[in-house]
Amino acid sequence: MGRRLYVGNLAWTVTDQDLLDAFSEAGKVDSSQVIIDRATNRSRGFGFVEMATDEAAEGAIKKLNGRDIKGRPIRVNEAQARSAGAGGGAGGGGGGSGERRGGRDH
Repeated sequence: MGRRLYVGNLAWTVTDQDLLDAFSEAGKVDSSQVIIDRATNRSRGFGFVEMATDEAAEGAIKKLNGRDIKGRPIRVNEAQARSAGAGGGAGGGGGGSGERRGGRDH
């Protein structure tokens, strides 16, 4: 399995294909994905690229970190593994005790 890279500071117009094209310069790309906000259907400004080898990943970090893609300098580094309970975003934090919602003295 290759190495997963985090790509940040993406212009809103950058696509999965744009990432694939840029990162292919550094080596074989297994996958590329711009993260899309489900609510707005717009880019969240970051994505992930899976490079086929460690060498390709290292080369991509050195070659592409700071490179301008569609008007913005991208940030490239090793993706961090998600910690338990991180991510998601669905569901929210619940309702609490009701005190902040004016339900206390009804």
